[in-house]
Amino acid sequence: MDTFKIADKTFSSRLIVGTGKYSSPAVMVQAHEASGADMVTVAVRRVNISDRSKESLLDYIDTAKYFLLPNTAGCYTADEAIRTARLGREAGLSNWVKLEVIGDERTLFPDNTELLEATRVLVREGFVVLPYTSDDPVICRKLEDAGAAAVMPLGAPIGSGLGIQNTNNIRIIREFARVPLIVDAGVGTASDAALAMELGADAVLMNTAIAGAQNPVAMAEAMKLAVRAGRLAYSSGRIARRMYANASSPVEGLVGR
Repeated sequence: MDTFKIADKTFSSRLIVGTGKYSSPAVMVQAHEASGADMVTVAVRRVNISDRSKESLLDYIDTAKYFLLPNTAGCYTADEAIRTARLGREAGLSNWVKLEVIGDERTLFPDNTELLEATRVLVREGFVVLPYTSDDPVICRKLEDAGAAAVMPLGAPIGSGLGIQNTNNIRIIREFARVPLIVDAGVGTASDAALAMELGADAVLMNTAIAGAQNPVAMAEAMKLAVRAGRLAYSSGRIARRMYANASSPVEGLVGR
């Protein structure tokens, strides 16, 4: 089985899925099942942790089957993200965190200065930090040096469905990263997920591409297959690109040669 490891935990699926934007909890449950994922991310702010007697998003996630990855979605400063991560841990969600610190309300691009500061603080406090960042090899290296357990560069703006906009940056990040590389945000369809894996990503994280599809359950299965295909293609070693044709059948020894 083609597994991968983050910190001290091994995962069998390289597809990580979210929990937002589904038309109903029932559709979300079906999509999670079809995706084959074994890690699910959930916004701490969307979980009812103050009164467990009331309905909560966690009621629809089988934590015996899915590893829960809390995230700090909606935070705009390091302090805010740190507090949110602490709240999730204190509520018993996890000491893992998908760390998001947004810098711009319209584009939802990350604030990498605040992100780096939050990463340093949370790592010191014993969190397993997976920071969502821009596709900048330099900031990815700094986050890794700060103790991040993985780097999660965006493929395109959150929810845009544009696909990977800068393949070369992902290749560079892959070349130098000593921790898992997870492409997070921007995936629109299965070919985008396959491309991320073909570029060497260890995993792909997505939410809108599945939840916002006309048929989320079918799209979840498509993403599962795309991630597997892309990983297999990357592992197999693609042929070199050539400017001119190269005959599939040998020409040596043919009549007239």
